[in-house]
Amino acid sequence: MARKVGSVGAETAEKVRHAAVSLFARYGYAAVSMRQIAREIDLQAGAIYNHFPTKQHLLRGLLVEHMERLLKAWDEQEDPSLAPAEALIAFVRFHLRYHVKCGDDVFISYMELRNLEEDNFAEVEQLRRRYEIKLRRILEAGSAAGVFRVGDLHVATMAVIAMLTGVTGWYRYDGRLSLQEIEELYIDMIRGAVGMKEG
Repeated sequence: MARKVGSVGAETAEKVRHAAVSLFARYGYAAVSMRQIAREIDLQAGAIYNHFPTKQHLLRGLLVEHMERLLKAWDEQEDPSLAPAEALIAFVRFHLRYHVKCGDDVFISYMELRNLEEDNFAEVEQLRRRYEIKLRRILEAGSAAGVFRVGDLHVATMAVIAMLTGVTGWYRYDGRLSLQEIEELYIDMIRGAVGMKEG
């Protein structure tokens, strides 16, 4: 049975996204042309514009979709019944596991944010703030309960996220430590960073 035109179009658009992520991560957004992305997947240069009118449109879509997937994945896993200490550990494990699976997406979501036009930047920043608030609420609850000792909630939130996201720059699946071992090391470091009380 022949595939419907719509399904072929969706498949092509997905190939364009994958090629763009790979090329942007390798060479940087500014150095990659739409023609180069098209060549990567053996697509006629003009055909790419049927799916993405401009390179800016493509970048905006990649960054928005990355953040929307991240938020959805956490919402599906988040357990509101957890005490703050357990909630923080769950967040650490989630963030590490999610981000090592999509290193290129994470890389361009940080490195290419500066190349977004103003309205697109604001849209992505709003999504990023929504994710940051998830962690901030855990830290707020732990501080209020006397479980964490945090001097400034905003700084602590940003510092923890930066620490966790940094793993994508150096982690390798075939490296010296397993992901589970790295998780335990990060949990221990972040316990110290937020002044988590033992027990």
